[in-house]
Amino acid sequence: MAQLPLSPAPQRPETKTPGKPEAELIPKPLLRAMIGIALLSLALTTYAVLTGRPHEGVPAPGKVVAEKLVVLKDIDARHATVSDPEGNILLDLPEGGFVDVMAAAVRRSRAVARITDNPPVRIVRYDNGRLAMEDPATGWSTELYAFGADSKAAFERILDMK
Repeated sequence: MAQLPLSPAPQRPETKTPGKPEAELIPKPLLRAMIGIALLSLALTTYAVLTGRPHEGVPAPGKVVAEKLVVLKDIDARHATVSDPEGNILLDLPEGGFVDVMAAAVRRSRAVARITDNPPVRIVRYDNGRLAMEDPATGWSTELYAFGADSKAAFERILDMK
């Protein structure tokens, strides 16, 4: 059987031509548009601050109808406990769900604020239907009703416990 001679591998032409610049990764008009959007955002924010424009999307104030101090402990990725300030366990949640997520959020805000202990948080129900969790140690708060009916119900159950 005769062997066919192997031809050399085809050579690729060089993609760079000497003396010719490479194609731009971000076209100049797009770059100018991005800078323009950033400057426009800065101008709008400056205008809003200087003219005293009221904040949008801020929850309406209300009177406190019920509140409870609880200690949330994030055991691991799923397990959370809820106790009163004296340390009595109110709920032990192996599948903590949203309560565990909120415990992790509180833990994170405290880590940022360099708070090492675990003081109680406030769960507060207002007369206008708002349900909030507030951390007096850091000033952090969240509107629990914004996460859906099931998530709100989990904290309403904690609030209504004796």
